[in-house]
Amino acid sequence: MKTPIAGLHHVTAIASNPQRNLDFYTEVLGLRFVKKTVNFDDPGTYHFYFGDDTGKPGTILTFFPWPHAKRGRLGAGEVAATAFSIPAGSLPYWTDRLGKHSVDFAQSVRFGSPVIAFADPDGMGLELVENTEAQPGVAPRYSDVPAAYAVQGFYGVTLLERRVEPTASVLEVMQYKEIAREGDRVRFSPAGDALGRVVDLLIDRDAEPSRMGAGTVHHIAFRNTGDEDQLAWRETLAPMVGVTPVQERTYFRSIYFREPGGVLFEMATDTPGFLIDEPVEALGEALHIPEWYEPQRPAIEARLTPLTLHKFNRTSESESESESEAAQ
Repeated sequence: MKTPIAGLHHVTAIASNPQRNLDFYTEVLGLRFVKKTVNFDDPGTYHFYFGDDTGKPGTILTFFPWPHAKRGRLGAGEVAATAFSIPAGSLPYWTDRLGKHSVDFAQSVRFGSPVIAFADPDGMGLELVENTEAQPGVAPRYSDVPAAYAVQGFYGVTLLERRVEPTASVLEVMQYKEIAREGDRVRFSPAGDALGRVVDLLIDRDAEPSRMGAGTVHHIAFRNTGDEDQLAWRETLAPMVGVTPVQERTYFRSIYFREPGGVLFEMATDTPGFLIDEPVEALGEALHIPEWYEPQRPAIEARLTPLTLHKFNRTSESESESESEAAQ
């Protein structure tokens, strides 16, 4: 018996400079650096995980930061924007914060919700959407963003596609339903109120092919509650798309398939999570690698760029709150 998919588990993208990537997502967006590990297929490269205080499914943005990666190109069959949910009424705080960090942004209203659009240092499209979430993530303990304004987790993703129907056919099997249209944008969502439940298809019939590189999304992952649930979904999807065998990712298990429009989809289990190998207070501080790579640890560490993780002391949060109130 399959459990309905609640929404996104994580989004994985490509970056270039590891330290710059770390600084932007922790010091500008205020996310928690949940895990520092390596790319399982390329252990000489980091794999970063950012999220809420514990890396709750639906909050996790991950990166493969290849220091010499060339800039990618957005095109058909690619994620055009990854959107985070911010609390209703927090737009003034975030426009002020982005401005102070010299991040260019644009504001709009989409399906009735205020949206801030901007890009990370590698050009990856990001959005902040005001929304009231029923189950928001927990504000990161080492961020200088006051909890009242902290990113709540994912709002959703926008996929750039040439046509609606091929991608919609897979989303519908995944129990996503079309819920709205606005211009060239078609919105899908499953039932429920989980984080990251929105998938928008932005239709451009003349869109050029995408080119993978820094600033592009490698894949998006949807939630499976556990192993049996994942196997049931694999059986359902196999007649439609080529689905991989189950892959061990230490903090979850995964299956992968490419939807007809070209975006790589993953399904990832909610369990076991990110607390299996370090305490919550120290998440992201040590390099954790799969046990099968442990004999190679000295060589792996020698190839990785040294990093500095800056941690904000919450005792000065009251000062940040005063600044945010002044900004409004």
